[in-house]
Amino acid sequence: MIDTVLVGATGRMGRSLLALLPQFPPLRLIGAVASEHSSALGRDSGELAGAPANGVPISHQLPPLLARARLVIDFSHAGAAAGHLAACVAARAALLLGTTGLPPELTAPLAAAGERIPLLVAANTSLGVTLLLQLVRTAAAALPGFDIEIAEAHHRHKLDVPSGTALALGRAAAEARGGTLEASAVLRQAGRHGERRGEQIGFAVMRGGDVVGEHEVHFFGTGESVSLSHRATDRRIFARGALEAGRWLAGQGPGHYDMEKFMISINRL
Repeated sequence: MIDTVLVGATGRMGRSLLALLPQFPPLRLIGAVASEHSSALGRDSGELAGAPANGVPISHQLPPLLARARLVIDFSHAGAAAGHLAACVAARAALLLGTTGLPPELTAPLAAAGERIPLLVAANTSLGVTLLLQLVRTAAAALPGFDIEIAEAHHRHKLDVPSGTALALGRAAAEARGGTLEASAVLRQAGRHGERRGEQIGFAVMRGGDVVGEHEVHFFGTGESVSLSHRATDRRIFARGALEAGRWLAGQGPGHYDMEKFMISINRL
């Protein structure tokens, strides 16, 4: 059995993970963590997710749970990521970090952590989006003269703009052409941007309603265009992908992993 702790247990993703966890028998839940200010503290985490009671209460302290844990799945918030990362490294627990909007100052700690624990950082744990990333790399390399524009839509409560997935798609396209996203990204907003440069990767963002997540990558050429897209209609796809990847990650040695490495290892890419 893989003793598992879920961090961010009271959020949308956390509740989806709790609801689906019984479908992954190798994963044994031993802890469910929320903010110290959460009104759900002390409640049974299974019941909170609309599932049968599991006997694991919502708590607000991660370190005490790590004495037994082999795997931590974290979908909390960017501000807490550094502390959670340090706690997992100290306990030698594998960490799947699905939190988006991570600050730049976390880059060095993440790099160091991968030398001591199995670490998988994913802006999106959907298997379909993982395939889309590979298709975007292929298209960007095969269509060097085409302009690239990325459009994304999410629910009204999403905080980061553009989404972590949109940025990952842009990064995949830029790197496939030998560049960097930092040098080419442009957020399309009202105002004059001047004539479009070929190396630019444009981002358009929509927020509203209960949209789970939609991403489109357009390659515009002269006289033709190619579009690749992914639409999520059920948040459980992210939870299912995270649980599958987490189960696999717990069996790996220290290192840096991503969803593509996971899918390649199980012969899906």
